Formats: sequence, structure tokens, C-alpha cells
Amino acid sequence: MAHGQGPTPYTDVLVVGAGPAGLATALQAHAHGASVRVVDRRPLRVRPSRAMMLHARALEGLRPLGVTGELLRRADTAPAARIHLGRRVVEARLGHADLPDTAFPHLTLVRQADVEDVLWQALQARGVPVDWGVEFRGLGRGGLQPGDGVVRAELCRAGGGQEEHVSRFLAGCDGQSSTVRGVTGARWEGGPYRVEAVLADLELDGTLDPGMLHVAVGGAGLAFVFALGEGATWRLLATRPANPQPDALFGQLGPAVPPEEVARLVRESGLGAAVRDVRWSAQVPLQHRIASTFGGDPVFLAGDAAHAHSPAGGQGMNNGILDALNLGWKLGFASTASGALPDLLSTYGQERRLAARRVLALTHIIFFGEASPHPAARLARSLLPAVAPVLPLLLRRQWLTSKGIRLLAQPFVRYRSSAISRDGTPRSGRWPRPGERLPDAPASVEGCVGRLHDLTAVPGVHILLERDADRDAFGAGLALPGHSPLIHVHRLTSHPGRGVVAVRPDGYVGFRCGEADPGQVGDWLRLVGGC
Repeated sequence: MAHGQGPTPYTDVLVVGAGPAGLATALQAHAHGASVRVVDRRPLRVRPSRAMMLHARALEGLRPLGVTGELLRRADTAPAARIHLGRRVVEARLGHADLPDTAFPHLTLVRQADVEDVLWQALQARGVPVDWGVEFRGLGRGGLQPGDGVVRAELCRAGGGQEEHVSRFLAGCDGQSSTVRGVTGARWEGGPYRVEAVLADLELDGTLDPGMLHVAVGGAGLAFVFALGEGATWRLLATRPANPQPDALFGQLGPAVPPEEVARLVRESGLGAAVRDVRWSAQVPLQHRIASTFGGDPVFLAGDAAHAHSPAGGQGMNNGILDALNLGWKLGFASTASGALPDLLSTYGQERRLAARRVLALTHIIFFGEASPHPAARLARSLLPAVAPVLPLLLRRQWLTSKGIRLLAQPFVRYRSSAISRDGTPRSGRWPRPGERLPDAPASVEGCVGRLHDLTAVPGVHILLERDADRDAFGAGLALPGHSPLIHVHRLTSHPGRGVVAVRPDGYVGFRCGEADPGQVGDWLRLVGGC
């Protein structure tokens, strides 16, 4: 790992873009051994939030990085909602759900600005530079030379100064209009929606219960009013028909919306409120797209640079963070490895592009129901008030709410076919298949009772030995000879058996075996750069 190379700045990883995906990539890569620099063309760090929600899987992945406590302190983890269906208002409680396999069994409402601030502060505490007003313009002299082992990035400062930054890897997290994506040659597959989002911070007159999420259902679409305004009490998220232009800046905050148009959207939503003051507003063109490739050694794409979603289901920020948690540890391990790790690095695109396609399909379906101008969608929304009398009965069934919260946390994302998802010999049927998420569950280590996710709540790979695994094989101290300090070994006295499971830094099972064979565990660790 190098930190200086003559007068030219050098890091293992250069991250372009300081949104949630970029900051999380930097934090994960640094936690796993890489030197990192982040640059962003924005002159100012603080900007209005577009996203307002974190789901359980993103919080689980961020937990080892030491940031979830502060995120939850700033969040509403027991949100209550009022669903406005014509003249009827139905209450929905979205706090604790029946999800015993996670430490975060709830919806978490938190501003994107707070997520970015918490991640930025964590990077500052670790000495990782985040430079604002620095734009990635492209590759420097020579571009990408096969076998060169470096990326030369041309950077331009807001004041006009230029520099070349040399890194081993480049992570493009620079949004839907990504410059880095052009370097990869990826096609931007998909198209625009014929509706756009309207965001506004408002003061409202009326009888809306304070401190709650309000959802109004109408034929024209759904309108959401969060008690999370940044310049006022309320934040409005609504949609309206649009004719997207070829030069539209998709995913970015566009021009302000006239106050009378904001007032019309609120009036026609059926919320029963009136706009007293519009403190801030923006229109946001929307699209559904995915990059044809998420890159490859040494240039990768993550977050909105790799995929673009509608706001339906609150998936955009979460999916970008999950990209980051997957990519970051692999860049960290590859930066400190003594040799190349082509199998490891190629798995990022293999794993996350398939996941992004599935999430894109989910958001597309939800958004069709929420906001599509299609006659079938409008008819369905117009009929919802008719089912209002039975809705309270349905919402009181906790299993139904739990199913919805679990779905938004992406339980369908698995990496079973990944090159680093390996079964040992003999196979073990007592643990999730390699490539599946490790669920949280009670566990004891040497008599101390806790939970599995408590054990994995520090960066690195976690080796979980079953109670009767051969102590001599792993040494009295349960250590693997020559392993990295990022390899942690735990003996589970609560889990009978002689097997072993290896958990990746992003919380997915990488290896399992019915016998705790150090040779097979070591082979898998070498595959991922752990030793």
C-alpha cells in the first residue's frame, strides 16, 4: 500500500463522488486496508436530501464500520403513518416488525444529508481526505495501460487548477450523469419515466398530525409528506406528468417548482392541508436504467453511476450503499494482497449487477402502482378508497407489515453463483448456503451469550467454528497461522457440530464446511485475499 509517489498524489483507491455510495465505499475500503481519497465536483458539502429511508440490510452492512449508532440517533425508527384515502384516514405503524433475524426490525426514516454527514465524519475521524470542488475530467496521459497497475486520473479544481492523481483502483460513484461510466465504455440501458418527482420543504395549514408520515392516495398518484423537512417542518414528495428532454439532468435536483404548482399538488392530493409557505423546492427528472457493465479491474461503478431507480420503495440510497459495502472490502483486500486477485474483483460486477436488476424490477412495479399515468394504474388508485373500511384490519396484522418491511430490505439478493461462494467437503447443511446473507440469531462464545451479528460487528472476515470443531487444528488460541488482523475466529459453544462457516465483510456467507478443515478455510481465504 503506497501513500506517496513523487509529486503526484497517490492512493490505493480514488473514489469519485461523495454521496452515500462514494462515502460508504471509501469507509469500507479504508477499513479493509486501503489508502483512499474521495473527490466531488460539488463546491459545498451540504445539499438538500433526495432520499429519506434506510432499510435493515444497509444498516447491517454499515454496523461494522461504527456508524449505525449515530445514524439511528438521527433517525425515526418507529414511524407512524397516516394513509389518506378520500375522506377516510387509516393509521399504519411501521416501527417494530416481527423480524427476529435482524437487529433492525423496522423502517428507518433518516435524511440523506444526515447519512452523508455521519459517513463524512467517520472518514474525517480516520484521516481519509474528502475534497470538495474537485472534478474528475477523465484519464490522464496514457489512459489505462494493460499491466500498468495504476489509474491516472485528471482532476480539475473549482478555482481552475489541475492535477493528476495516481491510484491502483478508481471507484465511480458520481451519479446518474457519471463521467467515470464513460471511461468504462458501459452502455446506459433503459429509459426515462414520463413522470417526474417534485420535492419541496413546506409549512402547511390544516389538521395533519405532527411528527408523522402522511400518504395521500389519488388517481393522479401518491403524495408523501414526511416530518423531515430541512428548511421547514414538512418535506413533500409527489409526482406529476413530464415530457423528459434528452438533455435532462436525471436524478439531480432541477429548477424550483412555482409555489402555485406546489400548492396545487398538495390541494389535489387529498391531504386536507393547504400550503402556507414554500421554503424550497426542486423538480427531479426520473429514469430506470442500468449500466451494461459495472466495470472491472481497475475501474468500477457503484450507486447511481451504475443504476438509476424511481424513488419507489426507498431503494436508491440503500442499493448504492450495498454496492459500496460489496466493492469496498474487495478493493481493500486487493490493495494489500501480495499478488493479483482477479477472481475476487470480477465478482463485484457479477454479484451486484444481478442484484441491481432485481431491485430495478421491484421499484418499477411499485412505481407503476404509485405514479404511472397508465389508465390501469389510475383506475387501481381511484378504487383504493373503496377498500378503506378493511384496510385497518389488514394493517393490524403484524405479519403483513413485517412482510412488506422485509421485502424492502432485499431478501432476494443472493450471490450463490459467485466465484467466491464455496462449499467445502463434507458439506454442511446447518448454515445458509454460500452467497446467502448470514441471519442474526442467538449465539454463545465461551459461555458469553449474544447474537451472531454482535460477533460480526467489526470489519473483516469472521470464521465461525462450531462447538466440537478440532481445537488442535486451529490452535489453542483459535488462530490461523499467518492470517491478517482482519480475520476473526469465534468458537460458538451454542452451536453443536464440527463444522465451520466463513462470513464475508459484507455479511454474506462465503464458505461453509461440515468439518473445520484449516486447509480448506485457508484456500478460501487466499481466494479472497484474506491471507
